[in-house]
Formats: sequence, structure tokens, C-alpha cells
Amino acid sequence: MSERISRRGALGLGAAAALGAGTARAAGGDDPVAVVSTWDFGKAANAAALARFKAGGSALDAVEAGARVPEADPANHSVGYGGYPDRDGHVTLDAIIMDDHGGVGAVAALEDVVHAVSVARLVMEKTPHTLLVGEGATRFALDQGMKRTKLLTPEAEKAWREWLKTARYRPVANIENQLPGPPGSSLNHDTIGILARGLDGSMAAACTTSGMAFKMRGRVGDSPQAGSGLFIEKKVGAAASTGVGEEVTRIAGTARVVASMRAGLSPQAACEEAVRHIATLRGDAIKGLQVGFLALGHDGRIGAYALLPGFTYAVTRHSGASEVLPAASLFGESR
Repeated sequence: MSERISRRGALGLGAAAALGAGTARAAGGDDPVAVVSTWDFGKAANAAALARFKAGGSALDAVEAGARVPEADPANHSVGYGGYPDRDGHVTLDAIIMDDHGGVGAVAALEDVVHAVSVARLVMEKTPHTLLVGEGATRFALDQGMKRTKLLTPEAEKAWREWLKTARYRPVANIENQLPGPPGSSLNHDTIGILARGLDGSMAAACTTSGMAFKMRGRVGDSPQAGSGLFIEKKVGAAASTGVGEEVTRIAGTARVVASMRAGLSPQAACEEAVRHIATLRGDAIKGLQVGFLALGHDGRIGAYALLPGFTYAVTRHSGASEVLPAASLFGESR
């Protein structure tokens, strides 16, 4: 472990709590937070979620509607239609949806269906299970009336064939927001996590992704795993993760964030504690890798923190006011 990580990691839970108390964003009594989501492209997802709220939908309806926006966008190569394939040329999708009454539905390695988040909701509402995978998930989706769609677009296929020339995968931190090109250009491996809170205090959350570009066939990251890519608990709050999923899975990251909030930490302090724990646990193994957490407390406060600079998140209030904000980070760009 490097001296730098040891020194920062030693700050621990107590320091995170002290920092979080002063930096967490409160929800504003007259204009509470409605939706928060990861990355710049979360702003469009938030708009769809808020529209669903205003049409009388529930928090669960809102996060599903929001997540469906990037899923249908062929320019976003990290989610849904147009997502980059695995190393064998297959686009496989992972998604999860949760409410604050213990409802959970998820799919992993889903093929040929655009809206993985809607399949996840069907798993939650139509089956006794919480997770379906692979061929079984696809068959279930089609049996429920979902449309079969070829997910590999010409642009994504071209990128895959270029990658085959070297067949070398190298994660690039914050590729989602780097220019030129739309969010999610080559080597993208990210997702969208979306957390919503109704005016009545009810909460729901969703996460959807096409996973690591050019991943090994069968690889599933943190996104569809309850407690890793997403977690929610009534009267506590919700959390989503982003970045390299394997690092989140090692610590059950979002369950850890929510547990810290349950123990009394602010959403900001809880996100910071989880990131610091990864840094302390993994040392130089996480050099150059990005992991970030986004949290929404039951009272509407927000937290966001990442290993490296560059993680952004979108915040939308019930009035419709919306902004994209940069998250604070543990390390600087030079690391």
C-alpha cells in the first residue's frame, strides 16, 4: 500500500462524518429534491422521471421512466441500445429496480431487449424471485411481451471490430464525460444510477448498464446486485455506485453507504467513508481506477464522492430546477 493511501485511509469513519456534516446538500423545504442520478446524461433521465411524478406516478414509476431514457439512446454506449458488446460481440444488459418496501427485481446478462430496467420491474412484480440471468431472463422478457431488438448498432460493432485488432481492455476513468464524442465513447464501462423521492417521502431507485465494453463473456459487475450497484432502505435512504464494478462489489458498496446513513452519517459522509474504505483496502491496486457513490437520504439530503475527480451527478427538484454538479474526490488527477 502506498504511503498516500495509508495516510488518507487512516482518516476513517470519524473524519468522514465530520466532513460530511458540513458538506452534505440539504433538500430545501420549499423545493425538495425529486431525482438524482449519475453522470451528465442523468439530467435527461431526471427530466423523464420528474415528468412521471407530475403525471401522478409513483417513485418507482419515476425511476423506471428515467432509466429508460439512456437505455433507448444509441449514442450512449454504456447503457441499453447501442451499448458496447462483450469480447465475443454480444451486447448484454444488467439492471435493477428497488422500492422502499423491500421490492427488488433485477436482470443480468440480458440479451435482445432494450429496456432492461422494465424487465427488472417485471421480475419484481411478476415472479417470486429477485434476479434472473442470461437466456432465462431474455425468455422471461419475451414471454411478458417485450419486443426482441438487435442491440448491437453499426457504430458499436465498428468500435468492437477496432478493439479486436489489439484485444486489450484498459479502463479509463470518467470516459463518460470526456470530449470529443458523446458520453460513453470507446472503452466505456459505466452505467446510470437514479434515485427518486416523492413529495410524500416515498423512495425508489434503479440502475441500468451494458457493463464493461469488451468484457469477458458472462461477466456481471456490481450494477444488478442489490447492495453493490444499488440499495435502498425505508426511512434511511438510497445509494448508487458508478465506476469499476468489481471494486464496488468487493465491499458491497451501496449497502455500506446506506448502513452508514442508518448509523447516523450524512449521505455525504457515508459516500466518503465507502470510498476511503476501498482506498485503504485495495491500496495501489486501484491506482487510476474510478469508483464513485451517490446517495439520497430519506430527508432529501444528497451525498456524492469518488476516488478521482471527474465524477458528475445530476440533481432535479420538484419545481423542475435541475443542475449537474461535480463530486468531490479522494485523490487528485495526478495520482
